[in-house]
Amino acid sequence: MYSGTIVPLVTPVDVEGRVDVPSVARLIESLHRDVTALMPALSSGEGWLLDDKQWRDMVSATKTHSHGLPVLAGIQLPETAQVVERAELARELGADAVVVTTPFRAEISQEEIFEHYRKVREAVDVPLFIYNEAAVSGNTIELETLLRIFDLPDVVGIKESSGSAEFTRRLAHAAHSVPVFEGWENLLLEARGVAGLVGPLANLEPELCNAMLVDPTPERQAEVDAACRRFGVFEDDWYRRVKTGLCKRGVISTDLGIGGSREQR
Repeated sequence: MYSGTIVPLVTPVDVEGRVDVPSVARLIESLHRDVTALMPALSSGEGWLLDDKQWRDMVSATKTHSHGLPVLAGIQLPETAQVVERAELARELGADAVVVTTPFRAEISQEEIFEHYRKVREAVDVPLFIYNEAAVSGNTIELETLLRIFDLPDVVGIKESSGSAEFTRRLAHAAHSVPVFEGWENLLLEARGVAGLVGPLANLEPELCNAMLVDPTPERQAEVDAACRRFGVFEDDWYRRVKTGLCKRGVISTDLGIGGSREQR
């Protein structure tokens, strides 16, 4: 059962756009004592922008330098067949789970969403972590659909990034055993009952994230919010802002992005 602070790793790249493996190693070295799992190639890792080689190299580097932490590989691709193919590669690379969003279509039914996850789960023997967001996929998963998905075998968690603390609370307190993780640092106080956090601030301040989970007071939430503003975590290009913070600390070599700027958490 996953819990605590899971870090959605940024994807360090060099000037040629290649995954900077020494920077990945330094980043994980700076974090591994304070987080419970590593989540490469999700939204903070610009997962929807990574090409096949960048994605493979980032997941592989994370696994190699994981310090034994679970590696939950993000998959952000528009169609089910593409997700299945990449999930099989994640399994071959030794990922402990795959983190999967819905297909990238605004006009999609809840039944189609359920079938998407069912097909992924049946096709590849790797545990499944759900990602509920709307900015890239263009759709969201309703509560009843999530509960159906949770009944599939080996669903091991959800990053709940709907942006609604009320929805997150309802989900966290519903009748199921799947750990619910808040995807927005500024909602931690309101989203009571979650198992933990999956948020970009953990790349920079994992101890503060842990402190908020242990002691969720208004004062601690104000401290978290201030850190998020300081590092630009609430900006559209938050992943670049987080990279800049890490670069200034000498953790990664450049603050270059993969390309583009699209809000997603």
